[in-house]
Amino acid sequence: MTDQHKPFNPANPGADPTEKGMKSLRERIRQTKTTRWIRFGIVSVLFFLWVIWMGNPWLGLIWLLLLDIYITAYIPWTWWKKTKGPTRTIMGWVDAIVYALVLVYMIFAFIGQNYKIPSSSLEKSLLVGDYLWVNKTIYGPRVPQTPLHFPLAQHTMPIINTKSYLEHPQLEYHRLPGLREIRRGDIVVFNYPQGDTVALKIQNPDYYQISYDLRRNGIENPREYMEQNPQVFGDIVWRPVDRRENYVKRAIGLPGERLEIRNDSIFINGKAIPEPENVQYNYIIPVSGQISADKWQSIGVRMDDHGNAPIRNEIAGFNYYDVPLTKNMKAQVETWEEVIGPLRKESESGYYDLTGMFPLGADYGWTRPDMGEFWIPKSGSTLHLTMNNLPIYQRAISVYEGNDLKVKDGKIYINGKETEYYTFKLDYYWMMGDNRDRSADSRYWGFVPEDHIVGSPMFIIVSFDEEKGLFDGKIRWNRILRDANPDSSKF
Repeated sequence: MTDQHKPFNPANPGADPTEKGMKSLRERIRQTKTTRWIRFGIVSVLFFLWVIWMGNPWLGLIWLLLLDIYITAYIPWTWWKKTKGPTRTIMGWVDAIVYALVLVYMIFAFIGQNYKIPSSSLEKSLLVGDYLWVNKTIYGPRVPQTPLHFPLAQHTMPIINTKSYLEHPQLEYHRLPGLREIRRGDIVVFNYPQGDTVALKIQNPDYYQISYDLRRNGIENPREYMEQNPQVFGDIVWRPVDRRENYVKRAIGLPGERLEIRNDSIFINGKAIPEPENVQYNYIIPVSGQISADKWQSIGVRMDDHGNAPIRNEIAGFNYYDVPLTKNMKAQVETWEEVIGPLRKESESGYYDLTGMFPLGADYGWTRPDMGEFWIPKSGSTLHLTMNNLPIYQRAISVYEGNDLKVKDGKIYINGKETEYYTFKLDYYWMMGDNRDRSADSRYWGFVPEDHIVGSPMFIIVSFDEEKGLFDGKIRWNRILRDANPDSSKF
């Protein structure tokens, strides 16, 4: 370039901005310490592996930001290091916390995270008080659908009780490549499918069960009723998929299979499948008097499960306990001197209402021990819709897959078009607990869409017995680092 073509600089008419910029860049690179280059190289390798895994080359542009942070420093990221006094101290803590939160965010989003077992639905495979490490890479981690969230809180900030996320932006569902597909028998962590709408003061039963019960009691507009009674129900809020409550159950039915439950036995495509080794059913146990808490505890029955005293059946004229037991536990109970008669399954006793199953409001005559037969939706498969089977698939089509579904004059309309067929976009799963009579699972709220799948528990980090003291066996040492998916290979 000749002199007359150089850009004019009033401060220095002879200076070439490009040459000056390159000189500045070379000087910054020359002053970078070797240790910083090593850190930058490691971060760059990890970053580009992540970009390849994400399958989005545009994310590679973020590398320029890393280059500036570690090498060129055109943006004064560390301005506070040149200050003195409290500013330097405070900003040092802020810098460390930000780095830690970014690291935790990336690990929790793409590798795995801890999860606490809050209920007994999977006893005795997983116990209340088990803290699990959930592996998100096994089925492929989801790209965060709600990217702006605090990584240490699922949906609510502790203490201040505000949302731990921003609802916008919301990204489309995308799952990165995983190690394998979900297999029957896997214990799976997933976002609660009916957790999209929540009455904050009453989380169990959920909003949809509450609405159903209110309609049965003559309330025509349950949502309006709940909003007019915030002292009972609290605020009614919506939560995005990945910010809903985490549930953990066992995968029983897989996409494309036909499932039936007959007298508590599960049939897949017409064939009975094995039960988990420690499956539990509730049994009616007639007794002559109270059984001590120590005796229940000796066979592994929690206080929440046996209660403080037996139940009185005035019609039959005897006292009984209603307790979940495995086969081995049942055999031990039958030998106790307080037991005065044969044990019967709760589902066969006639003492309890076993209705109210999925799909709510449909008149299929299904009960907890007897359901089906029905088909589990599979991605790319087309279903012939009828007015008879529509209640089973309506929520999947309208809510999980985002279609406008209406019924008019006995005809089905999807996105304004009359149709008798629908092709599913997602895979769906049927999840159940091992504690069969005390598990709120797919029998009550239906299918789990693939975009709700979080991962699978890999091992137990630590386990605390919430019914014992610190020096009285509170820490279950024998469960630390134990396999959290013990029966998955037996199906």
